[in-house]
Amino acid sequence: MTTPTPTHIARPRQVDAEAAKDDSQLRQKTMIANHFDKLSTANEDGRKVAYTFVPGNLTELMLALDMLPVLPEINALQSGMRKLSGNYITEAEKLGHSEDVCTYVKCDIGMMKSGNIGPTGTKLPNPDILLLSYTGCFTFMKWFELLKEEYKCPVAMLHVPYQGDGHITKEMRTYVIDQLEREVIPALEKAAGKKLDLDRLSELLERSKKAEDDLVAVWESAQNTPSPIDGYFGGVYYIGPIFSAFRGTQDACDYYAMLRREVEQRVKEGKGPVTPDGDAPEEKYRLVVEGPPNWTNFFDFWRMFSREGATVVSSTYTRVGGLYDTGFRHDPKDPIGTLADYCLGCYTNLNLPMRTKLLASYIEKYKADGFLINSVKSCNSFSAGQLLMLRELERKTGVPGGFIESDLVDPRYFGKANIENRVQSYLQMLEARKARASA
Repeated sequence: MTTPTPTHIARPRQVDAEAAKDDSQLRQKTMIANHFDKLSTANEDGRKVAYTFVPGNLTELMLALDMLPVLPEINALQSGMRKLSGNYITEAEKLGHSEDVCTYVKCDIGMMKSGNIGPTGTKLPNPDILLLSYTGCFTFMKWFELLKEEYKCPVAMLHVPYQGDGHITKEMRTYVIDQLEREVIPALEKAAGKKLDLDRLSELLERSKKAEDDLVAVWESAQNTPSPIDGYFGGVYYIGPIFSAFRGTQDACDYYAMLRREVEQRVKEGKGPVTPDGDAPEEKYRLVVEGPPNWTNFFDFWRMFSREGATVVSSTYTRVGGLYDTGFRHDPKDPIGTLADYCLGCYTNLNLPMRTKLLASYIEKYKADGFLINSVKSCNSFSAGQLLMLRELERKTGVPGGFIESDLVDPRYFGKANIENRVQSYLQMLEARKARASA
């Protein structure tokens, strides 16, 4: 099978013309647009391209070899926000992909079959290599099997042991380092046509560490009342550069320094977060959220909370590309070892008791009134065990949990009225609980 001939070229639609944006969001938008411009001319410019995923991404390693990353799940969520994913999913299902398959996968396959036009409306280049650097999600492996068949390109796979016993052993770390040195780096060097310069890799990792410091300061600002950030809906904008193509770059350092200054200014002014309708109203509820957001109705979903005075002070989804707030930083003095540590420490590589403990720590640290689980139909990496986690969290913290269901990018699984009713009922319960406590 060969790479498909475009049958039509879908152009992106305006995401939400009314959504308020601060300066850092505008800067981030420009950064991402510039990256897609580079991708659009990668072949003419002689740049090599690696397709990879967010969890366990080895961005610094790719950049040290002058490769351009493409992240299929980010392209899928962008397609969801631009109301394009429904048609892409239909296209994939016509080819035989089951309704139960991850909708990120089907969206990506449908986008490829429709011309592989990226979120900014320019064609994405074919990959020179598929870099699978996190194997905790079985879907990732099957996804790249499909892409390998389509693109006829090599795959570099890093097997990352699961933290089943709740910790990383010396043997697990050595196992990952050995794979990086003996298999992954040689495969990338072959695709890139050059040898890895470890000094350059360390320089990139030094900049990663700086950006990670600023991002953690942003997360921890949510300890203020009101919280100056929304750590879920607003948080997905904050993680954009560091979870995609920019970790290790000066652009990322500048962006996170700017974001931190903005947030610190909001704390000084006593402001809550920016919402799609502007500054948030009075903070009435502080929530922790588990699970990815829905992307097809992202702003409707956000407004269900922001218009009720509910701010998400922390979330696990915004940690899926790096648990920096638990202390991890990329270490430029140990460039290969730190990449192994990063891959082993992915959020979805933690067992259920560890995830529950992390959520409990967020509830306590950010003084949350409640926690909500958004269980997405097609993501087993997140959704498996969430009801058990809900019961355990209620037992451990005494804080009531809520449970809603939607999907990543399949618009057929976002029931707006049903979800809104559930959110409002949950917030009314929190309100009644607060009233009883103050009586």
